[in-house]
Amino acid sequence: MFNFKNNYKKIKTICGNIVDVQNNEIFAGKITVNNGKIQNIEKVDEKFDTYILPGFIDSHIHIESTMLVPSQFARTAVKNGMIAVLADPHEIANVLGIKGIKFMVKDGSKVPFKFYFAAPACVPATTFETAGAKLDTLEMKKLLKNDKIKNLGEMMDFPGVINANKKTLTKIRLAKHYKKPIDGHAPGLSGEDLTQYINSGISTDHEAYTAKEAIEKINKGMKILIREGSAAKDFEALKSIIPKHCDSCMFSSDDRHPHNLIEGHINLLVKRALQEGYDLMSVLKCACVNPVHHYKLDVGLLQKGDNADFIEIDNFENINILKTVIDGKIVCENNWSLIPKVRTSKINNFRAKRKKIKDFEVLDEHKKIKVIEAINGQLITKCLIEEPKIVDGKLVSDTERDILKIAVINRYKNTKPVIGFIKNFGFKKGAIAASVAHDSHNIIAIGATDKELTEAVNLIIKNKGGLAVVNGTKNKIIKLPVAGLMTTNGAFKIANEYIELEKEAKELGTSLEDPFMTMSFMGLLVIPDLKISDKGLFDVTQFNFTSLFQD
Repeated sequence: MFNFKNNYKKIKTICGNIVDVQNNEIFAGKITVNNGKIQNIEKVDEKFDTYILPGFIDSHIHIESTMLVPSQFARTAVKNGMIAVLADPHEIANVLGIKGIKFMVKDGSKVPFKFYFAAPACVPATTFETAGAKLDTLEMKKLLKNDKIKNLGEMMDFPGVINANKKTLTKIRLAKHYKKPIDGHAPGLSGEDLTQYINSGISTDHEAYTAKEAIEKINKGMKILIREGSAAKDFEALKSIIPKHCDSCMFSSDDRHPHNLIEGHINLLVKRALQEGYDLMSVLKCACVNPVHHYKLDVGLLQKGDNADFIEIDNFENINILKTVIDGKIVCENNWSLIPKVRTSKINNFRAKRKKIKDFEVLDEHKKIKVIEAINGQLITKCLIEEPKIVDGKLVSDTERDILKIAVINRYKNTKPVIGFIKNFGFKKGAIAASVAHDSHNIIAIGATDKELTEAVNLIIKNKGGLAVVNGTKNKIIKLPVAGLMTTNGAFKIANEYIELEKEAKELGTSLEDPFMTMSFMGLLVIPDLKISDKGLFDVTQFNFTSLFQD
């Protein structure tokens, strides 16, 4: 139960059409609340225009992707009917370690919203990149003992699980010891390797991107988190599994940018599923009920004796949120968040120094090059073999063929950039850069010329984090002073800034839906096929470094 000094209006009684997902029925009823708990639920012989149902839960999200600190995230989330989230602080942990996780927990505890956190399983995510911290066995033990830590976060190191890596299996054993579920991260894994992965104790996966893959994982005992984020959008591919497998499904966003958060959250998935004609109770199991049971959350499900956590909506066509109630307190009413802004500290880890144009030069080796092929709306990439453009004996971006330079710069110490090439960003001019680059959050940048690439990178270094666009004299940056990942400003401010910055990025020539989000995943070394880190170009299929030049 949350105890806050703010004078939130408390619910004593509320009437409406009660949606009892647990018992699969809807009835006109009256709920009585006392001391934050549901004291009684009774059926009444009346007609109501509104519906009362359990609040929505995101079963897997990186709050850092919203660019909001937890307390600011909550202020917007309740407007979408969100009651709770399972947050994996993997991003800030890779920057600041356990200090970053403690920051997230503390900041979230300042507001009446149910934040539950995972112990990030992969910090650093791999040994093939430089992170700002690492979580050793002792720190993992401390985290998993904490009641606020509900699970071991996504186990991205599936090769480590399959090959019985000692450190990887130690984390799994610790989670089992403390009876905490273990989240998976195994895109495309199938057959005996999948069986071994699941048998180790891993119980969920949010990386399935075909119905066939999802069903195999469900049949082998996994829960599937149907993900719809700002970059990875899997709802269309996976929605068909809901009717037969609703007990094994949950909804998640994984990564959601601020302007998308304002548009909606899990409520949008519920609306889309219902528009597809799927059974209401099956959909609400995915959105409200299954996360509570799987992760053993202290979240009410509209049963007598439960915490008074619920939402009131107008109907199931529009799903307008009339009230969001957490522990009996009205935290949002008629689309107006009642959660005030709270004071938030700023922590960071940033040591990179300004770069020069010559730092981004690549000498010609008279060979073809490996090019990352980015795919709109996907985390996966492909590897292309192309002839490079050569000027004065050096490789440069080829805007005519859309083969641009991509660079990753270590932000934790001053080292030389790693250079690669990427296709499908479409820039005819300019550059973009960011300190949001999964998983280690080094600086990542893509540009049409070395000069513009350098300018964009130096904007990030000067401000110790953010998102930047260089377009002639129109240079813009969104500052992210908290770990180089988040702002202390509110959702509407950062969303408007992001929309403007994205507009500037698209003026460079890209047709990508979200160029910054897509770029941020080009450093994600656990998603096939070809990626890049501050240590080199990386072949995910071989799980090792590879040369820029084709032998």
